[in-house]
Amino acid sequence: MTAAVALTTVVAGCETPPPPPPVVIAAPPAPPPITLSNVLVERASAFRGYMARAGAINPKFLNGDEIQSSLKVAVAYEPKQLLSGVTAYAAVIALQDPAFVGAVRTFAVDPVQRQQVIAQLVADPAYAVGFKGSDTAAGLVIDTLGAEGLKVYITGKAVKQAAYDVQHSSWSKASVADRDGRLAYAKTMSAIPALGDTTDVTALQQASVGAQPLTLTPRSASGPYSPVVIRGLAVAALAALGAAGDDNLTLIEAVMAEPNSAMCLNMGKLNLYQCLAVSKPHYEDVFCLGQHILMDTGQCVIKASGSPMPVEPPPPPRAVPEKTSLSQGGGAGRNSKKAKDAVKKPVTKK
Repeated sequence: MTAAVALTTVVAGCETPPPPPPVVIAAPPAPPPITLSNVLVERASAFRGYMARAGAINPKFLNGDEIQSSLKVAVAYEPKQLLSGVTAYAAVIALQDPAFVGAVRTFAVDPVQRQQVIAQLVADPAYAVGFKGSDTAAGLVIDTLGAEGLKVYITGKAVKQAAYDVQHSSWSKASVADRDGRLAYAKTMSAIPALGDTTDVTALQQASVGAQPLTLTPRSASGPYSPVVIRGLAVAALAALGAAGDDNLTLIEAVMAEPNSAMCLNMGKLNLYQCLAVSKPHYEDVFCLGQHILMDTGQCVIKASGSPMPVEPPPPPRAVPEKTSLSQGGGAGRNSKKAKDAVKKPVTKK
């Protein structure tokens, strides 16, 4: 028995031990998806909707009712919301640039690095300009926003010209009914945030995450960029890092704040109120509509985009009345001292 036990022990000692369990290497966490707040997408859509409606105003007015209807369309934006919509739309546009989004997304893989980049963007939105592809993303923003502003500005010029052309019709010189009421309406609608079109909101949501990109023509644009373009790039970068959702809205709104463009839009509204307060005949309301709503608003958006203002033709030269000579043979003009002396001097008879 002892020998058998010994043999069993020897055999057991010769057996190959089981392999150690495989080392499990945890996969790095997946980067968060691209996220842009639904509130910001709504504001971007509201901006696009307003610019489309304002840019479609027909300057060929046939009566006072048409003028008042156009005024109601044009005054219906709240300046703070419109500017927020401009910047939000800039972010959606920047997210259409694959090179820019791809460059930002490389920093979303490592959680520590992702938080560091987010902190840099919040502290200084211009940090977004350092990403590869920012030049083409900026070009998309500049061209798209500039075109929106130019459309409304050109419409405003046509309406402003109509303020003079329409005076050939006698009805345009009649007094506007309920002048105080239409001024009060303008102030009320300037304090109510607009809503985006449901279909357009969906389209912009799809575009912001890359599911259904907008059809835009890329172009590289060199800096320096306007503050709105820079802040739009920063919001787009935060969205690409998964840090621009509804739960980050307060932080994102701080990144978007841009005082100069806000002042431009607010000043346009104040000028409009003053214009409507003193306007009496219909043709003066047309001037208020063309200059202080459409042209001023379009100009603010063009400046916010960093696009150049349209080149205006120089005014025609003023006609200078030709001075006539007092003598048939030419000589000094009517108002010259020599001419006046010649008139006073008696003729010497020979």
